[in-house]
Amino acid sequence: MMFGAKAYAQVGLETGINSASPHGLIVMLYDGAIEAIRKAKLYMDMRDIEMKAKSIDKALRIIRDGLSAAIDVKAGGNLAEQLLALYDYICKELVLANSQNNPERMDNCMSLLEDLRDAWLEIGNGAADR
Repeated sequence: MMFGAKAYAQVGLETGINSASPHGLIVMLYDGAIEAIRKAKLYMDMRDIEMKAKSIDKALRIIRDGLSAAIDVKAGGNLAEQLLALYDYICKELVLANSQNNPERMDNCMSLLEDLRDAWLEIGNGAADR
């Protein structure tokens, strides 16, 4: 039964990715990173070190290979550089949170990502209004 649920979720994810705008894909990346950190906190509480590490790794990959890679520094200039620095800070905090079993650091990372996600949604809403 679990396999069927995972397969269904994967189809839903693939459908969402295939039909999402570039703006929507960034929102999905934020959602994925935030969810991975939430899971890492849960695994930390459960003392499941392996799954905590896997969830942190997933969040790091999303931030580095997805969110950071999507930034065009030439087009974005100083703002893009600041965003890259913030992503780098979040990644460093996640590594420390993992090694120190520090849920407050994870909360801080989630809060930053949620704020960025909300700002990104506002940008998208403003573009849609034009």
